[in-house]
Amino acid sequence: MTVIRLTRIGKKKQPFYRIVVTDSRKRRDSGFREILGYYNPMSAEKTLKLDRERYDYWTGVGAKPSTTVARIAQKA
Repeated sequence: MTVIRLTRIGKKKQPFYRIVVTDSRKRRDSGFREILGYYNPMSAEKTLKLDRERYDYWTGVGAKPSTTVARIAQKA
C-alpha cells in the first residue's frame, strides 16, 4: 500500500521533516518514491511547503496520508 507520511531529516533536538510518498512496509527514514514538500515545526511560523498538485494526484490514485500529514495538508 502506498502512503504519504513524514520523514525526519533534522538534527538531534531540531526536527525537520520531508513529506514523502512511500510504501507502507518501509521504515520511516528509508527509501521513498517522491518528495512532496517539507515541514519545519521549529521555525517561528512552522514553515510548510507542499506541492498540492502532486499531493492531489497521489491521493487520487489511492495513496493514504498519515493523520499528521492530513492535518498539515489542510493548513496548506
